[in-house]
Amino acid sequence: MLPRLRQLLAQAGENIRLARLRRKLSTTRVAERAAISRNTLHAIEQGMSTVSLGAYLQVLFVLELEKSILQLAANDVLGRKLQDAELIVSTRAPKQSPSE
Repeated sequence: MLPRLRQLLAQAGENIRLARLRRKLSTTRVAERAAISRNTLHAIEQGMSTVSLGAYLQVLFVLELEKSILQLAANDVLGRKLQDAELIVSTRAPKQSPSE
């Protein structure tokens, strides 16, 4: 994994950890509610890439932050520019009568 991507995952994990701490929830309680092990929760908070997205989502749900997952790729500026660049407005040729 690229270092830049590892750094992003580490920041996401730290954000999850801080959200848990702000709610004054222990790792044991969050892990139990998310139906994962404490080791998996620890890996999530460390931003490990080996943890499934589903486990991350379970923890976000416990922290009542599950809707934040919808922000992934929501503002796709580059994708929209690429899509707009490929838009070709073509005009149809006029219909010809059957006798022609």
